[in-house]
Amino acid sequence: MTTGADISVLVADDQVLVRRGFRMVLEIEADLEVVGEAGDGDEAVAEARRLRPDVVLMDVRMPGTDGIEATRRLTADPGNTTRVVMLTTFDMDEYVYEALQAGASGFLLKDVEPELLVAGIRAVHAGESLLAPTVTRRMIESFLQRPPTLDRTAQQRLGTLTARERETLGLLARGLTNAEIAEELFVSETTVKTHVGRVLMKLRLRDRVQAVIFAYETGLVREGPLAR
Repeated sequence: MTTGADISVLVADDQVLVRRGFRMVLEIEADLEVVGEAGDGDEAVAEARRLRPDVVLMDVRMPGTDGIEATRRLTADPGNTTRVVMLTTFDMDEYVYEALQAGASGFLLKDVEPELLVAGIRAVHAGESLLAPTVTRRMIESFLQRPPTLDRTAQQRLGTLTARERETLGLLARGLTNAEIAEELFVSETTVKTHVGRVLMKLRLRDRVQAVIFAYETGLVREGPLAR
């Protein structure tokens, strides 16, 4: 959606005070604009389709249609370009991984510091993922406790990557930033961005979060040195 600001945001939460609090924080920033609010999942989907915001802050638990199902519906739309950031009360929320599978680009705690909230929205809008280290670690532990998915189509897509692209994907799955990957591979950050872009394109993935999930589900991180 085109607004006077660079980034338009929809806030979906069943608590009015929470929505108003986020609005007050975000609208202080010149490049952010809250274009709408929603009190449940159905309203969030309807408003997101109507307003086409750049980012939706989506509460995980809402009455009726919850945030996960709302995210799944929204990201399933072929023409959707809106990115979803899940809001949760606890970082141990058992729904975080399910939310990421549904298509969310990351998550934030509701009591996040204002500057981190703003930085997180900007990062997601720029195509980055938004995962706290504790969540990444729990995802890794969860995947390592079960065998990889034997999805032939996924394995074929994995086979289209070059050796360096597979290495980049493995490092992504370990939670490394572009700068850290560049240091690991002895290349520039620009080169890493190119590799990441090709990985996402070849694997037909939307963002880094999906890349992490793909890497663990296909067992890539169990191969050779990447499993350390």
